[in-house]
Amino acid sequence: MSDLHISFAGVSFRNPVVLNSGTCGFGEEVSHFFPLSAIGGLCLKALTLLPRLGNKPPRVAEAPSGMVNSVGLQNPGVEAFLRETLPWLQKQDTRLIANISGSCAEDYAKLAAMLDDTAVDMLEVNVSCPNVKAGGMAFGTDPAMTEQITAAVKENARRLPVIVKLSPAVTSIARIAKAAQNGGADALSLINTLPAMRIDVRTHRPVLANNTGGLSGPCVLPVAVRAVYEAAQSTGLPILGMGGVSSGKDAAELMLAGASLIGVGTALLKDPEAPVKIVRELNELADEQHLEQVSQLVGAVRLW
Repeated sequence: MSDLHISFAGVSFRNPVVLNSGTCGFGEEVSHFFPLSAIGGLCLKALTLLPRLGNKPPRVAEAPSGMVNSVGLQNPGVEAFLRETLPWLQKQDTRLIANISGSCAEDYAKLAAMLDDTAVDMLEVNVSCPNVKAGGMAFGTDPAMTEQITAAVKENARRLPVIVKLSPAVTSIARIAKAAQNGGADALSLINTLPAMRIDVRTHRPVLANNTGGLSGPCVLPVAVRAVYEAAQSTGLPILGMGGVSSGKDAAELMLAGASLIGVGTALLKDPEAPVKIVRELNELADEQHLEQVSQLVGAVRLW
């Protein structure tokens, strides 16, 4: 049996599979299907300084081989999270990655300071959400803003390693990845959802009340593989790879491209037990290839 442990930016994970932010809430609902200790960790739902109601419904629409969502970072705010949710999460025996979002660099800095001396293990800086009007993806498409926000978070997160979450909707993801690295990022996560839209042909109106949203699901896997490879090659930073993962084979593909951790998201909505199945399938694949450690897959792609 292969060793599934992964060291990621100085933090040890029991296996490479984590749950993507925004797809598992704060983990309580998912814990009814499997113990959270069965996976490496979870990226918590995005946190903002103040509570957010998110966007108006409808906020989710089906798409060929995927879905489009415009939830809009609905969350109770960081203070309520620390007071009401974190005590339960501390008992779950898994790594906790807090995802933070704001409308300016100062918001990110304050969130980092509030979370730094808590039980969370890492910070994921969301500069790439396509579903909010203030900030959102605009930060993650501007190298200067990406570097500025990353630096502000690093200055205030004195204990926690900082992961910067990137959007694939850019001319050069390598350039944005380098900007995050220049700002002091300890790791990267990618890809966030792709900007997308669906229209009802009977009403002639967009299916989502927000008009547009973010595309996720199996259809985006090839985009994720390419983006992870380019970010890994340009920075050498540890990468949490995500986008369309629904099997152990998908997870291995992203690891070969350069990811050390693998995020599972939309697959949860089809099969809530998908993450534990992916852990098992990844282990079986590593055994078939006679790997002593699953980490031997990371960056092992052999180019033509």
